[in-house]
Amino acid sequence: MRRFSFRLALTLPLIPILLFAGTASAQAPEEQDGNQATQAPVEQVPLRPPAKPKTVDELLADLKRERDPQAARQIANTAMATWSDSPSPTINLLMQWSAKAAAEKRNAAALDFIDQAITLKPDFVGAWNQRATLHFSMGNYQKSVSDIEKVLDLEPRHFGAIAGLAGILTERGSKDGALKAWERYLEVFPADREAQEIVSKLSEELAGQRT
Repeated sequence: MRRFSFRLALTLPLIPILLFAGTASAQAPEEQDGNQATQAPVEQVPLRPPAKPKTVDELLADLKRERDPQAARQIANTAMATWSDSPSPTINLLMQWSAKAAAEKRNAAALDFIDQAITLKPDFVGAWNQRATLHFSMGNYQKSVSDIEKVLDLEPRHFGAIAGLAGILTERGSKDGALKAWERYLEVFPADREAQEIVSKLSEELAGQRT
């Protein structure tokens, strides 16, 4: 639903790459004037360990403070990617299979894969959000809302799910409910210019209806 989608992050967090510097032995150069040239020792500079990834709490605190829209979007993408990443490789694989099947319009298979992920880890917010997105794309709004409610029960600050709920309420013609959802969204993600514009427009429309 364009901007009313669940805002699944399209960018993945950067993966730190450690480069290990090796040492190579070299033959000494030929003697000149009876003296063997020597090579000055190279100082070894220890590599810095990769920065520890921020927690969701830290990311959301940054997101609430950030006022630059582009910087805020990067933080939001990282938060969404964090929510969508499970410690279980099996669950991550099931979610990947589900996303691939959904992209190929094999919705039954996509639902089966994501259902398995939820069965394996019922408290994994990423799987519930992905299933809500899938149900929405299939037009199953009631089931999508049910999954969104589960997402928000597990993580009330999940701005992607809140945006999805706002989108469904808009599709249903509930402008008042959509406005409240978008206002809730902006409490978590205040720098989102599109959401700001939607709130402004809905507020004007509702004010006009009440006069």
